[in-house]
Amino acid sequence: MAEIKIEKKKPIWPWIVAVLLISALVYYVFLRDDQVQNENRMEIENNSSADSTANY
Repeated sequence: MAEIKIEKKKPIWPWIVAVLLISALVYYVFLRDDQVQNENRMEIENNSSADSTANY
């Protein structure tokens, strides 16, 4: 009789976890940095407008 080799399916969970981690890293590096810069710009604009009205 012939031998039938049965291969177990490889788990997909490590791939899902890897994709989630890479997505979180990309968000943190690119998108979060942009939000912080925008907040800093808003603070600078608010401070400069407050300073300019105080001179009158």
